[in-house]
Amino acid sequence: MVSPGSSSPPNTDAVKDILLRLRRKEGTWVDWAQGCQALQKAGFNPHQIFEETGFEPIQQNQIVVAEQVYQSLLKVGVAETTKAHFTQQGSDSLYELRILSQADRASTADFALQHGLDSDAIRDLVKPIKEYSYRKEKPPGFGDGPGDAIAYHFWKLARQKDDLQDRSRLIAQGLRFAESPTARQQIEKLLTDFTVDKSRPAPRLPLYRLESESDLPRVIPVVGQMPLTVEDFKAVPVVVPEAPFGMVAANGASAWIAVPGWQVIFRAEDPVGLLTPSRQLPNYPADAADEVVLAVIDRSDREWSDDGYFLTAEGDQLALAWSPQPLDTPILGKMILILRPKRILDEDYNRELWQLDE
Repeated sequence: MVSPGSSSPPNTDAVKDILLRLRRKEGTWVDWAQGCQALQKAGFNPHQIFEETGFEPIQQNQIVVAEQVYQSLLKVGVAETTKAHFTQQGSDSLYELRILSQADRASTADFALQHGLDSDAIRDLVKPIKEYSYRKEKPPGFGDGPGDAIAYHFWKLARQKDDLQDRSRLIAQGLRFAESPTARQQIEKLLTDFTVDKSRPAPRLPLYRLESESDLPRVIPVVGQMPLTVEDFKAVPVVVPEAPFGMVAANGASAWIAVPGWQVIFRAEDPVGLLTPSRQLPNYPADAADEVVLAVIDRSDREWSDDGYFLTAEGDQLALAWSPQPLDTPILGKMILILRPKRILDEDYNRELWQLDE
């Protein structure tokens, strides 16, 4: 339906074709997910996609997230039977793997299919696998695979139980999932060792590591909302982010906005933000919605070119302009990005745990 990884939005004919295919539910769930993503790139919000296709927003979210997981499985590599299975079905199961690393997703997908685990079972088991992956050293007898990670989880739980029925049930679960012989041996020892470990370990620290530049937003000063004067613009200080988290400290402007760490933002030497109604932008489409947008200006780039938009001084007022010929007004900076606000159908939607940024 849509080529995965395509960055450009589909044209009008392609949008019509995608809508028709989604209404008819043609293709696999992977096709549906890619279709929903393509419609989002074309400007559709979840509610509009629902009205046009019948795919509810929560379903759109699930299959789009699952498709991202699916693509990561293909990238890492899984068994052919696993690939064939999840190409046709199992988006709900892949969705549950979203919190794992790409390598753990692949091994867990293979493992889940081998053991016939459904999405409910996977939901209960991914957290122990995730916690196990944080360990610098594996516990004695337990290996690296998801089966041993789950087996260790049940081994720990069994050791905390003094009720023999509960203890036996957890031991059976551990033996069911253990992949390595040594892990099985560790669990089998509990059949004769009835020592109960009632000590509760300290909770794990909520540690996260920034993995890429896009994870680290850039904080930029905001001049204000247009109309603004040149003096307003000049009053904003130069901001120098401090390693390792991009912390900023400056006197002057008191308004700040965190912008996603896209390359165009990190390449800018001296970015500042201007809030402006979108219809006041030069060459703004007449049929597009009017909304307040954030125009990011790089004050260090003041060299005119015919393929860019610039902030200029018209008297003592600021103006955004484009011209095929060199501007005859002072250039104060180049507009490098226009950020539109995200359309959110349900404000509580993003608070749900299923949200994922790949």
